[in-house]
Amino acid sequence: MLNYGELPDELAGGLEQHLTECEGCRAELEAFQMFEERLALLPVLEPSPNLLAQSRMRLDDELDMIPPHGFLTQLRTHFYRWLGHVQGAPALATLLLGVGFLAGNFTLRYQVAHAPKPQKPVVVTGPDEGVDKGVIANVTGIVQTPNSELVQVKYNRVVPETMEGSLDSPEIRNLLMVGTRAAGVDGADTVRKDSVALLTNECKSGHACQPTAVDGKEIRNALMVSLRYDQDAGVRMTALEGLQRFVGQDQHVRDAVLEAVMHDSDAQVRKTAIGLLEPVQSDSSVRQVLRTVSTQDANPYIRTASYNALQSSADIQ
Repeated sequence: MLNYGELPDELAGGLEQHLTECEGCRAELEAFQMFEERLALLPVLEPSPNLLAQSRMRLDDELDMIPPHGFLTQLRTHFYRWLGHVQGAPALATLLLGVGFLAGNFTLRYQVAHAPKPQKPVVVTGPDEGVDKGVIANVTGIVQTPNSELVQVKYNRVVPETMEGSLDSPEIRNLLMVGTRAAGVDGADTVRKDSVALLTNECKSGHACQPTAVDGKEIRNALMVSLRYDQDAGVRMTALEGLQRFVGQDQHVRDAVLEAVMHDSDAQVRKTAIGLLEPVQSDSSVRQVLRTVSTQDANPYIRTASYNALQSSADIQ
């Protein structure tokens, strides 16, 4: 599911984190990707006319051997046939539609008029706080006073908090890495863009993403997740900039850039990823991907960029 882009975005980050830590799963994924790349180099064979003709004949024979339909099947067939007649008679169809609308409207009015009136809830809160002063996270308990309508509801609130500090602070960097996965709230796109941009600047400065840094690996992993799964092409482009200097020294970063070359939906992101591979074009896996893209990709712009990259590599050699 990960290789075909079928995994939901909210689960992709966790799987990516697992792959960075599990050597066995990572090796299996890399073997599967290498298998797909080799399959992509093979020509697609079309079935012969004789095989198609024989298949059609066998299908006709099997259809002839199907027993007669039962009562329910015949009833369903007659219903759809009657429905076709109704569709062919506009006046009758309009009449039936009007009758159905009036009947439904009358039924709804009757149910609303005879529905029991809901009782207003009674909520006991803290002495200085109200329910409207914070977002309710969950309800933890409900106690009703016997023989009365007094109800006590215990709940937890989500209180927004703010942290201010230097980019060198581990707490601030951890919050930025969480911000790269922001979703489902107002302003989530802006939060992701700003978080990825700040982490990219830290990587480009040369002291935050290095393997010797305390959280260097985690920052690179966060940028790789954004490159692979973020829906905004601008965010993916920014993540590429942050990973640029590590393509030659980190195999995981190189694999993420190769995936962007082959599968990213934005042509400009793919072209930028091809340019990032220039220092490692002598790598066999890099040359294989560029060769595949230069001959089989549907985008002529990307095919040309891959071909030029291969030619420049050949000239250097």
